[in-house]
Amino acid sequence: MLVSGGGTNLQALIDGAPYENGELSLVVSSNPDAFALERAKKAGIETVTLSPKEYADRAVYTDAVVDALLEKDIGLVVFAGFMFILTPRFAEVFANRALNVHPALIPSFCGKGFYGLRVHQAALDTGVKVTGASVHFVTAGADEGPIVSQRAIDILPGDTPETLQRRVMEKCEWPLLTAAVRDFCLSGHSS
Repeated sequence: MLVSGGGTNLQALIDGAPYENGELSLVVSSNPDAFALERAKKAGIETVTLSPKEYADRAVYTDAVVDALLEKDIGLVVFAGFMFILTPRFAEVFANRALNVHPALIPSFCGKGFYGLRVHQAALDTGVKVTGASVHFVTAGADEGPIVSQRAIDILPGDTPETLQRRVMEKCEWPLLTAAVRDFCLSGHSS
């Protein structure tokens, strides 16, 4: 799992274990202070911190992430709140073996700049009546890969970006991501 922050999606995956034909074996964080690292350690999952600030550019950083994953023979990479866009090399090396969860119904409110509360604020600002989450395969373009699954919820009167974010996580992101990982492992694609 690639993480940058609190690790709520990681915790959902930990809580959803075990996975037939797969295991949660490595957490790579772009942020040395990410609480996700504590969640991983508590669950007995190996952690590695690779801060983008310590690398010359995005390409060198991408190479470091790819190398760390290849060294451990990772069969599926899950972007679980990873706040860094990697170069196309990542998508080439892990084609059809990397999943991302996005807190909106793609193609709405996605792509570069749409993350965290920004997604939910945009949904509220445009007046849509439903929102949700999408799990998709990672490709070179941000949030452009083939959609694996989606789940929608109603936007309620009085919703704020914070209340909407929490409901989307609990009702959409966590169950979708856990199911997508479970399905991938059962399909025999994982190592």
